[in-house]
Amino acid sequence: METRLVTPFHHLLVNNLVANITNFTIWFALTFYVYLETKSVFATGMIAGVYLVLTAACGIWFGSLVDHHRKKVAMAGSSVASLLLYALALAVLLLAPKGAIADVGRPWLWALIGLSMLGVIAGNIRTIALPTLVTLLIPEDRRDKANGLVGMVTGVGFLTTSVISGFLVAWGGMLAALLFALGFTLAALVHLLAVPVHEPRVEPEHGAPVEPKTIDLAGTIKVVAAVPGLFALILFATFNNFLGGIFMALLDAYGLSMVSVQAWGLLFGFLSVAFIISGLAISKTGLGANPLRTLLLVNLISWAVCCVFPLKSSIVMLAMGCFVWMLLGPYAEAAEQTTLQKVVPFERQGRVFGFAQSVEQAASPLTAFLIGPLTQFIVIPFMTHGAGAAAIGDWFGRGPDRGMALVFTIAGVVGLIVTLLAFGSKAYRQLSATYAQSAPAAAAQ
Repeated sequence: METRLVTPFHHLLVNNLVANITNFTIWFALTFYVYLETKSVFATGMIAGVYLVLTAACGIWFGSLVDHHRKKVAMAGSSVASLLLYALALAVLLLAPKGAIADVGRPWLWALIGLSMLGVIAGNIRTIALPTLVTLLIPEDRRDKANGLVGMVTGVGFLTTSVISGFLVAWGGMLAALLFALGFTLAALVHLLAVPVHEPRVEPEHGAPVEPKTIDLAGTIKVVAAVPGLFALILFATFNNFLGGIFMALLDAYGLSMVSVQAWGLLFGFLSVAFIISGLAISKTGLGANPLRTLLLVNLISWAVCCVFPLKSSIVMLAMGCFVWMLLGPYAEAAEQTTLQKVVPFERQGRVFGFAQSVEQAASPLTAFLIGPLTQFIVIPFMTHGAGAAAIGDWFGRGPDRGMALVFTIAGVVGLIVTLLAFGSKAYRQLSATYAQSAPAAAAQ
């Protein structure tokens, strides 16, 4: 890393922070707003599902855009797309007839959700470009620490976003949230254009075929398959996201069943300090000699906590569980990024990060789309006046919130079992050995 105090990498971190705050604010605000207007877990589940479907569908394409264009240009294009989509969402909100946005059966609500979430999705180009810029700008022996800073920026974004979105919705609804997003997206774009990033073009080796400027899925799969155990890492993250979709679909509804939207936003903001703590810790100590071992260890702890916090309907236990998840999440994310940055050639990293994003998110839409209706129409009745309430209701509790809690607990048990199996797998040993033996993917600039 450069020795001067503020480097282009630091400017890019701050710029991504502003973009993250903007996009997360729209996502959080839309979820809060729709739940408060409709009282429908189905609708909030669909918001998570829309996000995850689009993330899975667009990741490989976005990765190709990052590889085939300068990284700064790709990030700027992301901001332009978000700006236009948020403007269209604002137009829908202003033109909708009175009461139409609160009606799940009318198209106005779904148009608002679709356009807003497309604007959020456009920001995923940045999440793919930033780790490739870590490879470009940071020496290999310090990339795990730089990835910790990236995780810290994500945490600051969550902290700020949850507070901002709760108060924006309480004060001015989605109108205030979209006006906020338009202003800060424009500010991020203007700042990005002024950040100098030296990115030399990668010239193909003499006689090597010129890569087509297309998605090139087959070539990306070959790169992933060439690294022993890398597919297994991506599939493990995919399974985690399959279970994680449950939390994206139900966590806000579960929290809002206990406290007001303002209190939930403030609580989530306070808990997001955990992201900052872990990001700072990683930036100081790194991830150890084997980031994969770190990834599996934090998963063991996270899923164990997930088994416990829903056992009682308590905002304190929910807060403690969320804090542990947020504290350990950056370790898992940084471990995966550090591994990919070392074992994948730089000129292919955008596509591999995009491929990983698409595959890892592919399971979550199924969960998010299914879990909302499943919880609303089966599990909640089961734990309110059905067989579940009769069998375990005396100690577990009864009602809609206990139905959601039961889903969380089951997810934790399954996640714990799968992580233990991964620890003993051949793929874990292979990829650990490959990481230890690999030369750096790219020299720092």
